[in-house]
Amino acid sequence: MLSKFAYLVVAQLGVAAASVSGSKPCTSETFFSLDLSNIKISSVDVTSKHVAWPSTSDLTNSYGITKNGTVSVCQLTVNYTHPGWKDKVTTWITLPMDSWNERFTGMGGGGYTTGKLVHNSQAAFEGFASVSTDGGHGASATTESWALASEGNVNWPNLNDFASVALDDAASLGKAATKIFYGRPAKYSYWNGCSTGGRQGHMMAQRYPTQYDGILAGAPAINWDKFIPAEYWPQVMMKELEHYPSSCEMNALTQSAVDACDELDGVKDGIISMEGLCRFDPLTVVGKTVKCTSPDGIIKISKKAAQIAAAIWSGAKASDGSALWYGLPYGSPLIYLGGTNCTSLTDCKSLPFSISSQWVQLFLEKNSTFDISTVGYEQFDNLFRQSVNEYASAIGTRDTDLTRFKEAGGKMISWHGMKDQLIFFNGTEHYYRQVLERDPKAYDFYRFFPAPGVEHCSGGPGWYPGESMKALMDWVENGVAPETLNAVATPSATGGAQPPLRTAGLCPWPKVMTFVGGNSNKASSFVCK
Repeated sequence: MLSKFAYLVVAQLGVAAASVSGSKPCTSETFFSLDLSNIKISSVDVTSKHVAWPSTSDLTNSYGITKNGTVSVCQLTVNYTHPGWKDKVTTWITLPMDSWNERFTGMGGGGYTTGKLVHNSQAAFEGFASVSTDGGHGASATTESWALASEGNVNWPNLNDFASVALDDAASLGKAATKIFYGRPAKYSYWNGCSTGGRQGHMMAQRYPTQYDGILAGAPAINWDKFIPAEYWPQVMMKELEHYPSSCEMNALTQSAVDACDELDGVKDGIISMEGLCRFDPLTVVGKTVKCTSPDGIIKISKKAAQIAAAIWSGAKASDGSALWYGLPYGSPLIYLGGTNCTSLTDCKSLPFSISSQWVQLFLEKNSTFDISTVGYEQFDNLFRQSVNEYASAIGTRDTDLTRFKEAGGKMISWHGMKDQLIFFNGTEHYYRQVLERDPKAYDFYRFFPAPGVEHCSGGPGWYPGESMKALMDWVENGVAPETLNAVATPSATGGAQPPLRTAGLCPWPKVMTFVGGNSNKASSFVCK
């Protein structure tokens, strides 16, 4: 997934997009020499076309910033295989024809999707040459269609393409095509992604450290082998307690936690900024009456629902009670990982998050018809450990040794919403802390910014860092390291009135954005401590 507005930055940096003088014709003949030593290209389709600003929800924004019209691009579709792997990979390279800002960017994916061609259109509007790849399994393919070579056997070439290999290929192909078309290489190369795209960015820094000068990696899906099975933990708890609470009941527990811990930072705004100080006990609201809609009715918060919420917040546990992974922050919506499907407030069934259930079915049980609803404490414990043992090296993406990225002069900005309902915020914090323990000077090239009140990659009442790419480019090209990340919050309208935008500067970990008085809508009312 892409980070919103990541490319609305060139004008702000005062960098004019150069007219593309001396570029080659947009024809197949121009790219006849495009090749890599480790792949066999079956076709390179080249066409000139007009692309419009994408309307996909993960590319647009809620602040009213839009792009109109179309831009002319030279579009390459490269189809290839790795000899011996029997894989089929498609990579899309988009080259602006009217203007080029002399930069190249790789575009991230989301979930089990390695990348999409539509993501390149956003980059083209800002003058970037760009690349994305389907990772060998199609941009719209179902996970079931590529995960298994046969029942009982994982399709390792496709998994390795998704995890890392196709990302490296895409960078090399994209930069080579850029040089061929414009007659000169890009001055700077960047990566932009969130979620899976954030994991991909970290993978590039860890395994292919010379491909990108700057990496923007939001809500990174690192620790994949641990956090993906941990996402199924809420459903295990529901099975063990034989209780499947409605969304209304779980939302009421989330709101109770927010009400209890909201003002720890001195501001009542529906955001838990001081997560580490929150000590909310959900058992204290058992019996509280809640009015529900869809399904309609009135319920009381049950003890079992409170126990499930507590388990989600505390994190996945082994059968002996020891910790396996982190839990969700208190303010995160519980209904995504703790999902149910209800015909009434008292008749609900399990509705697990598809990415975690598919991981268990396809990559751990290796059985496309496996009944995941049978997984209890003991089996979950075994599956979690199996996931780490089998997949850490392929897709774990948590190598803390970034020496080669540092020596290559790379810069990385990572940020993560503290209200993320899918990827555990504390897992990202844990990784960054380990990087600094290994290299106390890693702060000089890699900075992590928590985003209070922001959900997965966007959304929520908190401060979204929409100018992160601007900050990254300034760091790479001008040596100006970001002391804070400019961010904007758009609170939900109540009573028909739209509240004002709130600005703030996100603080680099381990500093915390702290209210010091004044107008809480203004960045000047917060400092980093």
